[in-house]
Amino acid sequence: MIAPLQLLWGYYMRWTVRWPALAAFVPFIPLIALWSLIVWLGVFPRAFLPGPLDVLNKGWALLYKGILTDYLADSLGRLAVGAAAGMAIAIPLGVLIGLDRRAYEISWPILLFFQAIGDIAWLPILLVWFGFGLTTMTFVIVYTVLFPVVLNTVLGIRTVKPELRRAAQSLGASRTRILFEVMLPGALPNIITGLRNGLGYGWRALIAAEIIVGTSGIGFLMFDARRAGSVEEIVVGMIVLGVLWYIVDSWLLAPIERATGQRWGLVTT
Repeated sequence: MIAPLQLLWGYYMRWTVRWPALAAFVPFIPLIALWSLIVWLGVFPRAFLPGPLDVLNKGWALLYKGILTDYLADSLGRLAVGAAAGMAIAIPLGVLIGLDRRAYEISWPILLFFQAIGDIAWLPILLVWFGFGLTTMTFVIVYTVLFPVVLNTVLGIRTVKPELRRAAQSLGASRTRILFEVMLPGALPNIITGLRNGLGYGWRALIAAEIIVGTSGIGFLMFDARRAGSVEEIVVGMIVLGVLWYIVDSWLLAPIERATGQRWGLVTT
């Protein structure tokens, strides 16, 4: 029994070396097999738990009609706008707080207070203020992205080694040069980590907002499918969310975070 397993493992290692992306999908094979077995055994009615082929066919139908691509584009566009606005506010704010001790002492409790208030908790009052629309969803994304980025930026600025700043001062560097050539590079690993976490939280917040107030997007697709009783569409939406975020996080954000840490690893943690 051990020899066949070792043979399969050898094939797996060779295949993943040749096609690294394969390593991301192989672990899901047992889950899909278990899912198929449960459906085949009829543990749940097909109306409650469709099979993998049912979900695949529904996904292909949504893709062929253009519904899936349009809704996905809407969600990604909203995430891009909200995340860009959140980062544009959070990074300068975090730098200012991190550089000034008094600003840190005053603002840190406030940041922790509002971070503890979940983005969804804002939706009732946002609906009163802005109604059902893009403004409400953008506010939720900005709010969700803001705090991880601000907190990590502050942490990065405050944990840059003082010796580096004093060395730059002794060489005659101006405050501007110290900021851009010492402080920001030293804080960059923490900033990238904050961006990675903030985008992950923002993605989940967007889907929740689309479910509640949206008229398009992947979240709205899933909620609208509930009213139609189409569990297949709900599962398609869940799979799209998971696959898309895995691709963005593992193939884009994580490599950037590693490369940043290797290039600018000036922070003591």
